[in-house]
Amino acid sequence: MKGKIYKLPIRFCRVKYQRMITMSIEDKLKELSKRKSIVMKGGGEERIKAQHSKGKLTARERIDKLVDAGSFVEINALMKHRSTELGMDKKELPGDGVVTGYGTIDSRLVFIFSQDFTVMGGSLGEIHAEKICYIMDQARKIGAPVIGLNDSGGARIQEGVDALRGYGEIFYRNTISSGVIPQITAILGPCAGGAVYSPAIGDFILMSKGSSMMFITGPQVVKAVTGEEITPLELGGALAHSQKSGMAHMIGENDEEVLDLIKDLLSYIPSNNLEDPPIVEMSDDPLRKTDALYEMIPDDPNEPYDVKDIIREIVDDGKFLEIHPYFARNMVVGFARMDGRTVGIVANNPAHLAGVLDIDCSDKGSGFVRFCDAFNIPILTFVDTPGYMPGVQQEHSGIIRHGAKLLYAYSEATVPLITTIVRKAYGGAYIAMASKHLRADHVFALPTAEIAVMGPEGAANIIFKKEIKTSEDSEKTRIEKIKEYKEKFANPYRAAARGYVDDVIDPGDLRKRIISALKIYESKKESLPRKKHGNIPL
Repeated sequence: MKGKIYKLPIRFCRVKYQRMITMSIEDKLKELSKRKSIVMKGGGEERIKAQHSKGKLTARERIDKLVDAGSFVEINALMKHRSTELGMDKKELPGDGVVTGYGTIDSRLVFIFSQDFTVMGGSLGEIHAEKICYIMDQARKIGAPVIGLNDSGGARIQEGVDALRGYGEIFYRNTISSGVIPQITAILGPCAGGAVYSPAIGDFILMSKGSSMMFITGPQVVKAVTGEEITPLELGGALAHSQKSGMAHMIGENDEEVLDLIKDLLSYIPSNNLEDPPIVEMSDDPLRKTDALYEMIPDDPNEPYDVKDIIREIVDDGKFLEIHPYFARNMVVGFARMDGRTVGIVANNPAHLAGVLDIDCSDKGSGFVRFCDAFNIPILTFVDTPGYMPGVQQEHSGIIRHGAKLLYAYSEATVPLITTIVRKAYGGAYIAMASKHLRADHVFALPTAEIAVMGPEGAANIIFKKEIKTSEDSEKTRIEKIKEYKEKFANPYRAAARGYVDDVIDPGDLRKRIISALKIYESKKESLPRKKHGNIPL
């Protein structure tokens, strides 16, 4: 009897206890939903409206437009700040002003952080930085690109040195991830003070024209220190950084256009340094003739033309993604495909400053070459340059140091290097533009090529100076000597005779010959001497 009485209450209690558990889970799920709902709303409806009124998307809207539909997985959404000073103990900051996680773009994994300007101006504090650092660490472990969508008022002043520590932790990760995974930053709002260095250490910076700004010190500080008056956009807007400083690699009209550019850029590059770039099936015949080059390249070696026309004629379907299109336009760099495979292109552009090498284009070219080399992207180089830019300003600003960067970058590169000398290749600039002497794998020259220490006119004036001066008709003699020099030296055949040019080819065959060379060197294996790192001239 006692046993029966003992068993009944246990069964009854078990059923009752199970009901209590079920109810408890429901309550907890409601609590979870409530907390996540607060995070999803960011700074609230009013601040979201203010963000939209500036023509800007919110942090979450940007992510939704960037990644494949439904692919984004948020990480650390419920992290909170722990600052108590200056009224911070009373502030609720959903997500601590940044959305972090991973998703896919064209089915390829990427890690993303998107700063939320609706939450305390997207300012960076201790936890905000920890969230960014966490996804940077995961991206490096897995081997996936990191994309930062920056829209922040800068360091959170209320958190003092903890905010500064946060920036330092991010900069460290930018640096150790460099050359391991691609790092792409979109500036979609303010980015000031220490915040600018993370994008600068990364690989590519994109900016929106109307709303993005990037500067170390703002207009008010500039005015206080130097007396100069300037607007924020004039000082650090997209046009300033794409045309003058060279910080912005690409610009878009608005958030949407910048996000589309990121997708386009990612389609050309691998996810990490151990992978090859994606191969895309193209409709363009690899054996297609490029007879249009006959008309594109002028007979007069001093007549300008736009090298981008030549690039588009040669690459698959005429598609060329130019990097730095508004900066140092005497050199063109960018990505294209040849027979479906990504190539990086570096080309002198005679349409601007005759294609001369100067400080800015040396920086532009060397940075691009090093990115391609780090991420296994073959490099095509098109040469048409009269040499390095002369002048006091260039010399005193360091043309020697900057020009040496280009030499260093090409010499260090171990990816396939295919060079085409289109027209002029004079002096040190001939050497610097991926010549055989810097270990280019295959060097073509067109019949229009001129390879010499300097141009015929300058050379004749120096070599035959005495004869020209003592001649009865000095101008006639000068013209004759220029012609003589051209016939002997200003052509590709002397270099071909020495083996510095592998072949002089018909321009109509250029596309198929480049594709053939790329296939041959697809399995290229070359290693550099073992060392901690080189010392590029900075």
